[in-house]
Amino acid sequence: MAKVKLAGRRIDLPKNRALRILIGIVLILFGVLGFLPVLGFWMIPLGLLVLSVDLPIVRRWRRHAEVRIGQWLKANYPSVAARLGCGNRRRHKDGHQAGGRPFGRG
Repeated sequence: MAKVKLAGRRIDLPKNRALRILIGIVLILFGVLGFLPVLGFWMIPLGLLVLSVDLPIVRRWRRHAEVRIGQWLKANYPSVAARLGCGNRRRHKDGHQAGGRPFGRG
C-alpha cells in the first residue's frame, strides 16, 4: 500500500498506480473549479500530493516546498517546526545526514 506522510501523519493511498494517478488528476481538475460550491481550491495541493507518489517531477516540487516551508517554520515558529518534525536531522559518524544521500543534496 502506498503511503504519504503529511505533517507527521501517514495517509494510505490505493495500491493501484493508475487509480492513484486518476484520483490526483480528478482532485486537481475539481480544485480548478474551486469557485463553485462544495468544491474548493484545497483540492489542488491534495491532488499534487497524491500525484507525487508516482510522478518524479511532482515529487521534486513537493520536496522543494517541504524544505522551504520547514526552513520558514524553523526560523519563525521553532516549537511548531519541532512538533511537525522539521528539526535538525541527526548526523552519522562520517558526517552524513541520517536518511540522506551521501553525495549531493539530500
